[in-house]
Amino acid sequence: MTRGNQRDLARAKNQKKQQQQQGKGKDDKDGLSHSQRKELDAARMREKQEKAKAKPEPAAKS
Repeated sequence: MTRGNQRDLARAKNQKKQQQQQGKGKDDKDGLSHSQRKELDAARMREKQEKAKAKPEPAAKS
C-alpha cells in the first residue's frame, strides 16, 4: 500500500468536520414537525404583513 495512513487521516478529518457542522444547527426550526414549521412560518408572515400595513405609504410622485 503506497498511500500510508493518508486515507485514515482524511477519514478522521472529515468526521471532525461533520461533527462541527452538526453542532452549529441551521436555525430555530430544527426539531420541529412539518405542521409546527408551517404554523411558525405563517405567524411570522402575518407579523410581517401587519408591519407593512402599519407603515405609511410614500407619497406618489407626479
